[in-house]
Amino acid sequence: MDNATAPPHALELVFREDTALTEMMRLRVSSLQRSGQKRQDGERLLLPHEAVYRLDFPTQELHFSRWNFSLSAHGRVTITGISQHWTPDLTHLMTRQLLEPIGTFWRNANDPEETPLKWLEADMQEFGERIAELAKVRKVMYFLFAFKDGAEAANLSCSVEFSPKE
Repeated sequence: MDNATAPPHALELVFREDTALTEMMRLRVSSLQRSGQKRQDGERLLLPHEAVYRLDFPTQELHFSRWNFSLSAHGRVTITGISQHWTPDLTHLMTRQLLEPIGTFWRNANDPEETPLKWLEADMQEFGERIAELAKVRKVMYFLFAFKDGAEAANLSCSVEFSPKE
């Protein structure tokens, strides 16, 4: 999103899909459907157009710099952070563990492919700063990526850039 060259000491962290965790959450949905049970009160189930992504932090003292995001087609991608209180191997995801603001990037269907992506700049700045804050106490952070209006994971490249705190 920002064409400026990254400073030499910048740390770019790429969001990576956690396929095992995404599959585990999909199995939870199918298990509930098969057994006819309902989700727990406040439980957040994974929707068909969502996947779990992760950021791994090699250091905990970070300062948010900028987002790097590309979408090679039209569509909308929303990114929702998950708080440090979720332990995916032990507990189900609860709605109270979802963070605000969310990040949203999009390109309308009638926009030419070379049209820059649109995003809510103030929300994205706050979201990036929030990630840097949470990195102080986490080595990994999870996110829900939702692909809407024709967006697909295969057309997505997303990272966040930090500079070390001095």
